[in-house]
Amino acid sequence: MTTLLRLLADYGLTVAFFNVLLAQLGAPLPAYPILIVTGALSMQGRFPTPALFATAVAAALLADLAWYAGGRRFGGRVVRAVCRVSISPDSCVRQTESLFARWGARSLMVAKFIPGFAAIATSLAGNMRLPIARFLFYDAIGAGLWAGVAIALGVVFRDAVADVLRVLEEMGRIGLVVIAVALALFIAFKVWQRQRLIREVRMARIGVDELTRLIDDGKAPAIIDVRDQPARLRDGSIPGALHLPLDAVDDALPDLPRDRDVVVFCACPNEISAARVAQRLQRAGFKRVRPLLGGLDAWERAGRPIERVEEADAVADVAAP
Repeated sequence: MTTLLRLLADYGLTVAFFNVLLAQLGAPLPAYPILIVTGALSMQGRFPTPALFATAVAAALLADLAWYAGGRRFGGRVVRAVCRVSISPDSCVRQTESLFARWGARSLMVAKFIPGFAAIATSLAGNMRLPIARFLFYDAIGAGLWAGVAIALGVVFRDAVADVLRVLEEMGRIGLVVIAVALALFIAFKVWQRQRLIREVRMARIGVDELTRLIDDGKAPAIIDVRDQPARLRDGSIPGALHLPLDAVDDALPDLPRDRDVVVFCACPNEISAARVAQRLQRAGFKRVRPLLGGLDAWERAGRPIERVEEADAVADVAAP
C-alpha cells in the first residue's frame, strides 16, 4: 500500500491522466476517488492544483474526441457497441438518446455526472455530425465541471483524505486488498444485475432467416420497432414496422388481432427491450409474440432492406398497417 501512495505522491499527474483517460474510454476504473486523492495531495505541494485540473480535463477531452470520431466514422454501430461492453443497465442507451435529443450539445455539460452517459453522448454527437468546435466548447465545460468538483472535494476535505490515507498506509497490504475487493465487488454486482435482467426476459426468439421466409411467403407478421425516435431517425427501421417505444407500450397497444403473429425488435444486447415489450404484449392478450434475434443489427447484416424514417413520423405510430 505504501508503494501505491508513494506512486500517487510522486507521479500524481501521470496517474490522474491515465486513470481519467481509461475511465472515460470505458474501463471500469474509479476516476473520481483518484482525482479527490490527488486533489488533496496537491495541497501538500506535491504538484500544482491548476496543473492537476488541466491534466484531468485534457485526458477527458482526449477520450471524448475518440468517442466523437468513432461516432462520426461508424455511426450507430459505435453507440450500440458501447452498450454491449458497458456494465451499466441496457437502458443507458435509450435514456441517453432521449436526453441528447432533448438538450442537444448542452447535455455534454452534465454528461460525466450521469453513469453510462458520457461515452454514449459523445459518440452520438459525432454520429449526428455536431460541429467539432461546438462539441469541444460544451464538452470542455463538462469536463471542467466534472474534474473541478472532484479536485475541489479533495482540496476542501484534504484533512479527512489524509486521515483515510494514513489508515490505509498503516494497514499495508491489507489496505490494498480492501481496495481491490471493493472494486471487484462493484463490478460483480453490475454483472449480476445484467445477468438477472437477461434471465427475466428469457423467451423464444425468431431468427432473421425465418422472418424473411415468412415475408417472402406472404405470411408476414406484424413487426414492431421498440426503439426511441432518435435511434430510428439515425439508423432507419425495418420496412413497414410499427413504432411502439418501450415507455409507451402500457398506454398505447397496437391495433392488431390478438392471435396475429407479432415480431418485436430493438438494437440492444440480448434483445432486452424487445423482450420486455413482448412480455407486456403477451400479458395484454397477444398470443404469438417473439423478439427478433440479434435485432436490427442482425437484420442489416443479413443484407435485408432498411427504411429511412422521416422526422415528421409520429413518435408512437401503433396504427395497424
